[in-house]
Amino acid sequence: MLTIFKSKPALKDLIPDNHVDIHSHLLPGIDDGARTFEDSLRLTKALQGFGVTEFITTPHIIQHVWDNTHDQIIANKKETVAELKKNNIHLPFKAAAEYLMDDQFVRLFQSHELLTLKDNYVLVEMSYINAPIQLYAILFDLQVAGYIPVLAHPERYLFYHNNFNEYLKLKRAGCLFQLNLLSTVGYYGNEIAKISDQLLQKGMYSYVGSDVHHNNHIASFDLKVKIKDTTPLKEIIANNQFFKIQ
Repeated sequence: MLTIFKSKPALKDLIPDNHVDIHSHLLPGIDDGARTFEDSLRLTKALQGFGVTEFITTPHIIQHVWDNTHDQIIANKKETVAELKKNNIHLPFKAAAEYLMDDQFVRLFQSHELLTLKDNYVLVEMSYINAPIQLYAILFDLQVAGYIPVLAHPERYLFYHNNFNEYLKLKRAGCLFQLNLLSTVGYYGNEIAKISDQLLQKGMYSYVGSDVHHNNHIASFDLKVKIKDTTPLKEIIANNQFFKIQ
């Protein structure tokens, strides 16, 4: 029997060849992502199998949790790239960071150079419990310092779900939005999938990221997307070419 309902694609089938992934946790032993180089190798190969050919990996910098420094991240990246080459992976592999917006972050960008996705584009996040009290002051000062904030996974901040206008305020304050791809398949729950769909349909996202930490994330790329219309999703996936390294 024919049906008028078109089957939704699996997430992995929406990733084009030569995709640039701008958000992942592939460096070993540095945060809650890959624990060992073997993990890094397995995750990198899996993403490569989906069509990723350039990696901008983004370890957390969170005070008293993941106190990573610029030098530690770069040193880890260099070691990881050297080991990847020994395993015949010669793809562009850059390290940036995912910065929690707190008081330490303000001191950091006012006194040190940040690890950016490209040029002055910096990946930032908030606590999942609540937004920082001085959020808009932080965003303002960050831009005064010459940076463009790319807000990671805005759909995952539950405290905004009942007040959609807060998303509009963030956009007006200069934030670019980065969608976690796994949000579209319900990995973080149906409510987050719903919000990601709403933000997509309103054209509020600029880029996407895998945010891969471990094997469960990789396996979830086999799931079908839950969004109504994949056209805006495909468009922002294509936007990631802006971050092309080579």
